Amino acid sequence: MELKHCHILLTGASGGIGQALVEHLCAAGAKMLLVSRNTAALEPLKQRYPEQIDSIQADLSLSEGRQAVVAAVAQKGSINCLVNAAGVNEFSLLEHQTEEQIAHLIQVNLTSTLQLTQRLLPLLRQQPQALILNLGSTFGSIGYPGFATYCASKFALRGFSEALRRELADTPIKVLYIAPRATRTGMNTQSVVALNDELNVAMDDPKTVAAQIAAALQYEHELLYLGWPEKFFVRLNSLLPGIVDRALRKQLPVVQRFARQRP
Repeated sequence: MELKHCHILLTGASGGIGQALVEHLCAAGAKMLLVSRNTAALEPLKQRYPEQIDSIQADLSLSEGRQAVVAAVAQKGSINCLVNAAGVNEFSLLEHQTEEQIAHLIQVNLTSTLQLTQRLLPLLRQQPQALILNLGSTFGSIGYPGFATYCASKFALRGFSEALRRELADTPIKVLYIAPRATRTGMNTQSVVALNDELNVAMDDPKTVAAQIAAALQYEHELLYLGWPEKFFVRLNSLLPGIVDRALRKQLPVVQRFARQRP
């Protein structure tokens, strides 16, 4: 889909990838409705692109928040592209997480995405062509110690994207799943950055990731993994998981050391 013809609803718009994506898409001519709990962070972007950006403050984990977004979309005249980018992370050993932390992460990363998408499908069906892009993660295909809950949410999001794509195969709606690798955003704590530095794990700049997401929208890539060698390890993990098990077993003491650190 030509980006200049896109009318996009973006969740998680005030995040690191979200703001970079807004900049990239607006520069290409897209019109956007931005959803965030922190709309103040979006003011510089709204001032830069006043004719292209509207925003709404909403907590998507609440039914009234999702309803407010649906109402805003209907008032705006609908959309032809939904980008589900809202997400949180929790780097710690599972036994150290509370039930509330687990529930919150699953709600934000997964449940709210499904619920909002379900509410917006009737509006998307009204378009001659529409896209749903779910922002996943390499950790949606590779289970990694210290990120068990996050992995659970992203594995499920990948499955949801695959199933919904097949469910909507006879409609004008296409479902895309894009999986970045580690990215330098505020979602990653200092412990995560230090862990990646010690293990020589590359972390992408949000602008680089945003450019690839924009290209995925334009060329309608249904499944795209970002970064090398991460995309190779995704394939290896699906075919020969034992090899990845042994590689990660060697890293486990380092992961445990950083995961036990308190912010």
